[in-house]
This record gives sequence, C-alpha cells and structure tokens, in this order.
Amino acid sequence: MKHHCLHSNGYDITLWESFLSGDQAAFGQLFRNNYPHLFQYGNKICRNQPVLEDTIQELFLEIWKNRNPVPSVSVKAYLLKALKYKLLKEMARNSTTSFRDDLSEDGAFELGHEAFLVAKQEDEEKTKKVLQSLQQLSHRQKEIIYLKFYQNLSYDEVSDIMNINYQAARNLLYQAIKALKRIMLLMVIIGQ
Repeated sequence: MKHHCLHSNGYDITLWESFLSGDQAAFGQLFRNNYPHLFQYGNKICRNQPVLEDTIQELFLEIWKNRNPVPSVSVKAYLLKALKYKLLKEMARNSTTSFRDDLSEDGAFELGHEAFLVAKQEDEEKTKKVLQSLQQLSHRQKEIIYLKFYQNLSYDEVSDIMNINYQAARNLLYQAIKALKRIMLLMVIIGQ
C-alpha cells in the first residue's frame, strides 16, 4: 500500500475532497499542514505578524465558506498564491505609514537569515556571503529561489503563484541562479 507523505499534495487533495464533503476534521488538518508554509512565505511579504496571522485565518474562513473545487495545480500553490494576493491587497488598501512600516518595502520580497541556502551552512562567513549575495537579487528572483528551493515547489506551482508561465518560471530561476553565482564570484574577487 502506498503511503502519502503527511504534507504531500496527494494527501492535501484527499483532505480537500473530504472537507468539500463537510468533514471538519479534514479542514482542520489542511490548516495545520499548511499553516507553517503560509506563515513562512507570508512573513517574506509582511513583517507585521498579527496582520499576517489574521490574513491566514481570513483565508481559511473564506475557503470554509466558499467550498471551492480542489485546486488544479496543488493545494499548497493555491494557498500560497491566495495568501500573497490577500496580503498585497491589504497593503494597497491600508496605506497608512504605521502599516507600511510593517510591510516589506513596496511589497518587496525579503529573504531573512533563515533563507533556504544558509539553513545547512555551518561556516558563518560563507553564510554571511550567501545572504549578502541573495539580498542583491531582484524581488522576483528572491521569490522564485525561495519558492523553488526553500518551499520545494514544482515549476507548475511556482508559475501559478507568481502568475507567469512554465517557461518564464524556468527562465527566471535560471537567471536568478546565474546572477547569484556572478555576485558571489565578484565578492570573492574583490575580497569582501
């Protein structure tokens, strides 16, 4: 018998189907499975944790109420895309200074110290250089690297979240990695 990984798309689709049939426990499990991914991703867009937590809860309340069909690409991609849309909409609607201070600049995508590439690096100096290099990438480049490597999403999922086609996603990731290598090489040459 084939076992589903607890956080796999197949398992989430099964939960979604159960939730559509009115299974409240399945809905709760969907929330618990996906909350950490949503919080980590949302935190790259919005620094205000109470706003982020409220937005995630609102998203799940809307899902419970609307009972939309099973997402076509993946549950995780659907949720990440919906959260991004809700956060950016909130930012556009509430443009007060205090709120904007808690959001990444102009909705910019921020990679913090826990970024995917540095998670397993033991050498502190290398970690610092990788992080400095990542910060020099464009917001779109940072976002695709995060989604592809930190969230381990497929190109289909990434293209869905970022509203670009499959080939554009591949090209963007290729350019991001190329830019990252170039920046890191330059840092070595100039001895930073």
